[in-house]
Amino acid sequence: MTETKAPLPHKIIGVAVIWDDQGNILIDRRKQEGLLGGLWEFPGGKVEPNESIQDCIQREIREELGIEIAVGEELITVDHAYTHFKVTLHVHHCRHVSGEPQTIECDEVNWVTLETIDQYPFPKANVQIIEALRQAGRPASIGP
Repeated sequence: MTETKAPLPHKIIGVAVIWDDQGNILIDRRKQEGLLGGLWEFPGGKVEPNESIQDCIQREIREELGIEIAVGEELITVDHAYTHFKVTLHVHHCRHVSGEPQTIECDEVNWVTLETIDQYPFPKANVQIIEALRQAGRPASIGP
């Protein structure tokens, strides 16, 4: 008799690749104590019920970093399975509109370029995002 396992919880995550006017990208370092603690990431978070990906990204960035962004086109969707749950990352190009990034829910924030991003340790799921960025580059226009 085979045991049937409950399906892994599946989280839908909105992720922002936030560009400034100089072509830099905003990344943040996760708090040490949580999952993937101390690693760098593209900011974002879990989509709430009845919330669009774009609305989620804007809300999360406001809550985590205290800045306003314009959400543009989707860059990539990444499916990744951890031991206890699965995630689908919906990654969008975003434009920094206003505000200085704050470390509200992270340990550190940094503006980086695609040339220097390899110096920062990222979780495995983010490696595909960096690859997609290398291929796509910075979009000509982002958001309204």
